[in-house]
Amino acid sequence: MKRKIVVGITGASGAPYAKRLLGLLHERVRAKDDVEVGVCLSATASEVWKIECGGDLRESIGFPTWGMRDYNAPFASGSAGWHAMAIVPCSMGTAARIAHGISDTLLTRAADVMLKERRTLVVVPRETPLSVIHLENLTALARAGALVLPAMPAFYGRPETLDQAIDTVVARMLSHLGLEQEIVKAWGTSGSASEGATR
Repeated sequence: MKRKIVVGITGASGAPYAKRLLGLLHERVRAKDDVEVGVCLSATASEVWKIECGGDLRESIGFPTWGMRDYNAPFASGSAGWHAMAIVPCSMGTAARIAHGISDTLLTRAADVMLKERRTLVVVPRETPLSVIHLENLTALARAGALVLPAMPAFYGRPETLDQAIDTVVARMLSHLGLEQEIVKAWGTSGSASEGATR
């Protein structure tokens, strides 16, 4: 059975994380065809994508993309049995609406479905600094069952390029979405930066 995954993209800075995630999911579909992907966008996602990644977001995705008010999307209902969702990047406005149960778009409705059905919701905020309001909303999401995975690259693998730094975050996303990944070696595995490290 294919693992069904929703990718939500908002207008927060961090579109390259979404682009890389979608690219890897495309590769997986071609290689294994064991995932089904649906995409939903916020009102400003396309604008930020154009600034940070270039090109037209909808033309770049390559997966079915549903409109903000298109509640005919299969993942708008828990009965459709979609397994997981990642919101990447997740704006603080989107995080606030989900934390307070405001399902005013397909994206926030899909997130609400994941929480109420006790399925996997990965929220990838990209904001700094964080106000107390931001922190309280993210805490509310965590208490409701979401996994808050900030877009904070790891450096123990000694990334040499921006793409490698992005991969340290995307690799964690894939793992928490229930998909094995090979783009970043796990800590303590052969060839990882932890080999021979001293403390």
